[in-house]
Amino acid sequence: MARRSFSLLKTLTKPTTSFSLTPTPTSRSVTYMPRPGDGAPRAVTLIPGDGIGPLVTDAVEQVMSAMHAPVYFEKYEVHGDMNRFPAEVIESIKKNKVCLKGGLKTPVGGGVSSLNVSLRKELDLYASLVNCFNLPGLPTRHENVDIVVIRENTEGEYSGLEHEVITKFCSERIAKYAFEYAYLNNRKQVTAVHKANIMKLADGLFLESCREVATKYPSIKYSEIIVDNCCMQLVSKPEQFDVMVTPNLYGNLVANTAAGIAGGTGVMPGGNVGADYAVFEQGASAGNVGKEKMVEQKKANPVALLLSSAMMLRHLQFPSFADRLETAVKHVISEGKCRTKDLGGDSTTQEVVDAVIANLD
Repeated sequence: MARRSFSLLKTLTKPTTSFSLTPTPTSRSVTYMPRPGDGAPRAVTLIPGDGIGPLVTDAVEQVMSAMHAPVYFEKYEVHGDMNRFPAEVIESIKKNKVCLKGGLKTPVGGGVSSLNVSLRKELDLYASLVNCFNLPGLPTRHENVDIVVIRENTEGEYSGLEHEVITKFCSERIAKYAFEYAYLNNRKQVTAVHKANIMKLADGLFLESCREVATKYPSIKYSEIIVDNCCMQLVSKPEQFDVMVTPNLYGNLVANTAAGIAGGTGVMPGGNVGADYAVFEQGASAGNVGKEKMVEQKKANPVALLLSSAMMLRHLQFPSFADRLETAVKHVISEGKCRTKDLGGDSTTQEVVDAVIANLD
């Protein structure tokens, strides 16, 4: 599969440059022509969150400042042990339309609901997207991995309602989003992940919706795979997958598995999007909070959230800033001199940030 720039939640513009470790003016595609006023700075709600969140969100703030990116942050303290999101935070996100957040710790058991889940439901962020791909210079067991996992985000077991089945409405709109995403990003295949052999009503409805939408996109190959076989295929031959669309619970498992195969959760970008709002965060959730020793040593990997921030910049229609950030991050990874422990190095978060800033063109 051809390597491509990592994917965006909504393709509103084409990136102005292709990835190159030594970009030159001749590598640019036809220029991006903004509308008058498009360069006005945009407000973004920032939630540092728990665990490594404050470290990696601070990394993003430093890089954005160094790039003179046309965004500014409205920062709010939110933690996973709160009963609910403060009203002023929800108001800020609804006003700004875009949010960047670190992880929020979810208590295990005890009847305490996840703030991550409640935010998605409050803002109707029905599509979660995680891009799992090989980074140049980062050795992994498999090559040519470039998977986008799109999962339904608002209902089913993972929504906190353990016995709620999925609906036709939500199944149809996540299928539509997956195919629209594939179409806009020149992806060739969409695979629906399911357990319809057992979950005949819920997953059967999900598959029915995917099949109906697939007929409207004849240029995109459509396939289906049972989640058990999907997991086996992911760890044995992940390069066969392109875009994967899943119900809520399976998507969480598939995305974290794909992330581990492609290089680890510390480097995979992602976000959540609905009709009106978008929240960008580390793509795969496993291990993005907790890790007290890593926080004390200040050695958290900021790459995933930096790449998620590049996705955010494209979503805001600032493509050249997104390209600069992505290229700088990929150069640092490829060079191999500055890597955190999860990537085989011993660098601090700040050392990675400094290296990225030094490589901004």
